Amino acid sequence: MTASPSFLGFPDRLVDGSTPRAVLYGAGHGSTYPNKDSSGYALATGAIRAASQSEAPLIEHWDFDLGGPLFDGKPISCVDAGDVSTMMRDNIGNRERIEAKTRDVLALQAVPILFGGDCSVTIPFLTGFADRGPIWVMQIDAHIDWRDEVQGERYGYSSPMRRASEMPHVAGMVQVGLRSVGSARVTEIEDARRYGSRFVTAREIHAQGVGAALRHIPEGAQVVVTLDCDSIDPSIMPGVAARTPGGLTYTEIIDLIAGLGRRAKIAGFDLVEFYPPTDVDDLSANTAARILTNVIGTIVRQV
Repeated sequence: MTASPSFLGFPDRLVDGSTPRAVLYGAGHGSTYPNKDSSGYALATGAIRAASQSEAPLIEHWDFDLGGPLFDGKPISCVDAGDVSTMMRDNIGNRERIEAKTRDVLALQAVPILFGGDCSVTIPFLTGFADRGPIWVMQIDAHIDWRDEVQGERYGYSSPMRRASEMPHVAGMVQVGLRSVGSARVTEIEDARRYGSRFVTAREIHAQGVGAALRHIPEGAQVVVTLDCDSIDPSIMPGVAARTPGGLTYTEIIDLIAGLGRRAKIAGFDLVEFYPPTDVDDLSANTAARILTNVIGTIVRQV
């Protein structure tokens, strides 16, 4: 069996033995609801890595999103560590392995970048920062994900921001791109506001620019970003389970990332909820790969 290509052709370790600035790794499954089949999400990491291959020979070329080559003229300082071993319905085991991998990357003093899976993988990803706080969370999502439980499962894809609010190392959160309707009821909205979450709707970003969200992040804070692909308009990100019109544009996403890198410090990043079975002509996979490239370039440029 031929090994799948790595993201942008990155190595699994740096040849000179130095510490990478960022480590990418995937996860197919988090905590699945009893009556749900999350197997489609497990295809996301392979699709994104495959989509990145067209740019793999170009990482030393000028990138107009970043204002220079990906690594700013420096040697490659990012590795692709492959995928965490996960299995649908092994909810506890999946969480333990994702958290452990995140802690391992942080122990290297590298920035963890997790991709793949549904929003439930965000919970163990954030838990992995327990010894690295305080952190702020910027959630970029169409939905607030504040359900306490669904079908008895408290760690599923409807609950990551509720669980984050209970983590002592999370100092605050900003939720960006909100629109339309999701699983949140009035009680979840009230709970999130009582906690102090800052809501920034997609329409506010369209009207005011990304500063409407960035102003809520304290300058110099450590920020972990969780990007749900359904935050992005389905015209450019159709490969999601809940297509919702009126989403953020590609430019708004990369401006958020770049602006956050200037205002604060991106301490971690995840990209979740890409669902390849609903993609159209690999449009979503290409957009996701390009976003992750911007994330890497922004992290490399952080002081």
